[in-house]
Amino acid sequence: MQAVQQEIAQQLKVQPPFADAAALEAEVARRVAFIKDCLANARLKTLVLGISGGVDSLTAALLAQRAINELRADSGDSAYRFIAVRLPYQVQHDEHDAQACLDVIKADEVHTVDIAPAVRALAGEVKTLEGASPTLVDFVVGNTKARMRMVAQYTIAGARGGLVIGTDHAAEAVMGFFTKFGDGACDLAPLSGLVKHQVRAIARSFGAAEALVEKVPTADLEDLAPGKPDEASHGVTYQQIDAFLHGQPVSQEAFDIIVSTYRKTQHKRELPFAP
Repeated sequence: MQAVQQEIAQQLKVQPPFADAAALEAEVARRVAFIKDCLANARLKTLVLGISGGVDSLTAALLAQRAINELRADSGDSAYRFIAVRLPYQVQHDEHDAQACLDVIKADEVHTVDIAPAVRALAGEVKTLEGASPTLVDFVVGNTKARMRMVAQYTIAGARGGLVIGTDHAAEAVMGFFTKFGDGACDLAPLSGLVKHQVRAIARSFGAAEALVEKVPTADLEDLAPGKPDEASHGVTYQQIDAFLHGQPVSQEAFDIIVSTYRKTQHKRELPFAP
């Protein structure tokens, strides 16, 4: 079991547990520097990120805003900007959490794009959805929501000459828990290699409220199951996933679920098939 855990952790470039507060701060500094380098290499000055109200986008945004603040301070160039984007589907049931996240982030700009009209218009034009079961339609349209959110972010980034930030981390990557070409699409992924409790620890180090740090994670894409917890989809807990990725003992059942899911979702972590 440990050999398989090690192999998968290496593939996902999983970072070891933080030994102490100094190690956490060093990792924060490394990831902030990474974000700054990405902008420098692209010769751009703007970052764009969708804010859902969950801890992943909160943490990525906190890193991004710190990077932008440092770039402005170091260069004296006020053109550096971080744009936080709200992307609700009509009225989001946990909008209060998203607004609380924005209060913590203190983004340079906040934009809001309701994706509902675009999603509904597209779904209405797709004839293959006609006659499909409500459950299938709900699942397919849920993925369309994720893809439409990324379209909106890239539209804003294109208009402002910026890079789009993704929120994928190792605990989601191992489960393939992202929409292909939706939230899995981005220009840079500053949380890559972190497990869930490390993402939470970083948010906590920035002073985020415990209610936001420990909020139950949900992709919230399905109308028939609003607010469905990620763990209900996984069949395992994030605590088990984190332990697996850090080479710690897990039950045989959890091991089998994680390894099976990792293998089934390999295509999501690869470039498109080519001859």
